[in-house]
Amino acid sequence: MNFRPTKLSGCFILEPKIINDSRGYFMESFNEQTFQNGTGQKVHFVQDNQSFSTKGVLRGLHYQTGDHAQAKLVRVLQGEVLDVAVDIRPESETYGQYVAEKLSAENQKQMFVPRGFAHGFVVLSETATFFYKCDNFYNKESEGGIIYNDPVLHINWQLNQEELLVSEKDSVLPTLEFAKKVW
Repeated sequence: MNFRPTKLSGCFILEPKIINDSRGYFMESFNEQTFQNGTGQKVHFVQDNQSFSTKGVLRGLHYQTGDHAQAKLVRVLQGEVLDVAVDIRPESETYGQYVAEKLSAENQKQMFVPRGFAHGFVVLSETATFFYKCDNFYNKESEGGIIYNDPVLHINWQLNQEELLVSEKDSVLPTLEFAKKVW
């Protein structure tokens, strides 16, 4: 597995080694020891989540606060998404900056989103199945979010506004300036 650091400290793109033959392919999607060696971070995942969405569905930007903050290892099992991580760590040199990466069933890339980041994605293909591991359990009272079209973040979601399908809950999230603090 190749671990490519992003411009945001602690956030990585993981590119697996895929072994292809006439029968199909094999890859190791996660190995705790390899992960810890590649990221330099000791993370123990405790929960897996999966969603299915159609083209234009935008989920995010979400995070958990305080003792319930979560790191995530995300990937796409079917289809293609634009995956986005936003650094919301108050003391970070890259606070308010984001990285975006196309993740797909074809490229098998994964993104590691550490604690202290907001996360979201938009489906670029007709449908997509999105899968992610979390290192902490979900806690409703610790939910935080940032509006996807925050004018300061200025995220390029690669689809026109009319194509985006955003839940009512996500469409009324605050801007980064007024969002619940992560710590």
